[in-house]
Amino acid sequence: MPVKMQLARIIISELTENQVIYLQEVDGDREFPILIGIFEATNIDRRVKEDYRPPRPLTHDLIVRVAESLGAKIESVVITDLSEHTYYAQLSLRKQDGEVITIDSRPSDAIAVAVTFTPALPIYVSEKVLEEATTTPF
Repeated sequence: MPVKMQLARIIISELTENQVIYLQEVDGDREFPILIGIFEATNIDRRVKEDYRPPRPLTHDLIVRVAESLGAKIESVVITDLSEHTYYAQLSLRKQDGEVITIDSRPSDAIAVAVTFTPALPIYVSEKVLEEATTTPF
């Protein structure tokens, strides 16, 4: 069963290529890092720290608008797998007829989509990934 998480910290460094976001268990103590790119990190950081609206839609805004235009509602983000230090995620969308579909996504993009909403969409991590991520040093 997926575990509900929250965005705990965002670490942005201009000195390295990879930035870090930390997800923390909502009803627990487990926390783990995910390395992401600078574009995703700065977009996530802006969205959670201020009421930032870019002058033109960013990729994450586009994803939300396309889903809405097709009559679907993005409901959540699920980090589903961890393989060779790479995380895998899915966006969960509900179509107008009630059918739930999942779209493969990088976790950074999925989290960026989640924080475009107010309040942010729920972020879940599979128990298997959470156990591995919190016991494997990176």
